[in-house]
Amino acid sequence: MDQTTPATPARRDFLKAAGAAAFTTNLFTGRIKGANDKVTLGFIGMGAMGIGNLGYAMKTPGFQPVAVCDVYRPYLERAQAQAQKGGFDVKAVKDFREIIADRSIDAVCISTPDHWHAYMTVEACKAGKDVYVEKPACVYVEEGLKMVEAARKYQRIVQAGTMQRSGAFFKKAKEIVQSGELGDITFCHTWQAGLARKEGEGKPPDSVPPPDLDWDLWLGPAPKRPFNENRWGVSPKRWSTFRYFWDYAGGAMTDWGVHLLDIVHYAFNEVMPRKIVALGDKFYVDDNVETPDSMLATFQYPKFLASYESRTCNPTPMFNRGYGTSFHGTKATLVVNRDGYWIMPVGKDAGPVVEVTDKEMRPMNEPHWRNWLDCIRTRQAPIAEIETCVRSTIPCLLANISMRFGIALTWDDQAKTVVQREARQYLKARYRKPWKLEV
Repeated sequence: MDQTTPATPARRDFLKAAGAAAFTTNLFTGRIKGANDKVTLGFIGMGAMGIGNLGYAMKTPGFQPVAVCDVYRPYLERAQAQAQKGGFDVKAVKDFREIIADRSIDAVCISTPDHWHAYMTVEACKAGKDVYVEKPACVYVEEGLKMVEAARKYQRIVQAGTMQRSGAFFKKAKEIVQSGELGDITFCHTWQAGLARKEGEGKPPDSVPPPDLDWDLWLGPAPKRPFNENRWGVSPKRWSTFRYFWDYAGGAMTDWGVHLLDIVHYAFNEVMPRKIVALGDKFYVDDNVETPDSMLATFQYPKFLASYESRTCNPTPMFNRGYGTSFHGTKATLVVNRDGYWIMPVGKDAGPVVEVTDKEMRPMNEPHWRNWLDCIRTRQAPIAEIETCVRSTIPCLLANISMRFGIALTWDDQAKTVVQREARQYLKARYRKPWKLEV
């Protein structure tokens, strides 16, 4: 939601279910920093996303990186070197708890594997720190509810990494949807397509962890497993493959799907689906990862249907785009992605296609980090406040549950659970001892 959007009844119910006070844009009280005060930052997780976020922070006047953290020493050393190159002297630590306990650090950026997002966010809020946490918000629905509860209880500014909301193309798409220019919208579609190799990520055997990696701390609350290169997934030549194991993430559905579906939620003021059903499998790729290479999910919202399509074995684009979010109305169709937006009028008297691909409208991350800094100072709600990311993550988690366990789900947004009692067990976090998620 943007900073001027009022709290809807559904959103008030969400906060009530999380045991929090009703949302207002000036809810987040606490230390208010002036325009000239530096906000000290600690970074947890220095992989591809973490090193990128460090770079964005260093470009944002007002942020002062002071610490970096990773359980893999080469990544830690790389991050420390990058910070020094940018003019920042940062301490480097292996254990994130040292970052959270450091009272000189005002805020933390969490760019770890997904299964750590909720725990670290809650602990940082409890320590009085504001938070930037990557998407998806969580791996279990229960985790997301506790993240929102922690942000409210400890009055923290928690910005999620759904940075498309800060991109001009997506802001314009929201404006177009809400203007009525597309007519009555009854269908939305989200998709990404590519061509995977038959051998996928391969089938490396379980082995001994690298000497520079603390594998047990990497696993944290996830189940105890032997080290496997694909479970860890670190490689300079590929995107991290931990995303394709159920212990740590949710495959393409929570990697790409959250970004794409988030724009539907953004355009319709955070509406939630009522019914969710999904199918998928590994039909082509033969490797040791667990999530599907092909998937279709359908979501029934109060006034429209939406779908998500993950097609990784055929790169043929849709609307000439390999990925995107589309809104289908009675007057026109709107397609938007990070390269631009396109309006395609419908009907016998349809006008020409409108195409907007202005390069000046492409930045997303830089304005997203500026928005977080502004909101840390003013204590206003950021554009991707954690509740919005949780609401966009939940339908993706439910789609995975529907696919994996063969259950068509009905979401009760007031009770914050599914109607199907047999599926409720899959909403609850399962943490390995001694880790506990406590707000």
